[in-house]
Amino acid sequence: MIVTLSQAKKYLRVDYSDDNALIKSLIAAAEKMCQDVLRTDSMDYFTGDENVRVAVMYAVAYLYEHREKADHKELMLTLRAMLGGIREEAF
Repeated sequence: MIVTLSQAKKYLRVDYSDDNALIKSLIAAAEKMCQDVLRTDSMDYFTGDENVRVAVMYAVAYLYEHREKADHKELMLTLRAMLGGIREEAF
């Protein structure tokens, strides 16, 4: 994982453990979304690019805050804008 549970909780300003399992699953989902936007199955992009880390954190926060009514189209458009510069041309 590019983002640890501790980092995500700090970013979300969550200081209790009740949502740990939820936040872990949101981190995994956010990383997968970013991989889809980047058009890659490789985690190579996740190791050195701070934009990817920020995009994952943004996606986690968005999904956490909007878990009842998330607008996934809006989220994906934002992720594409954030990651467009390093996106692969094709799979």
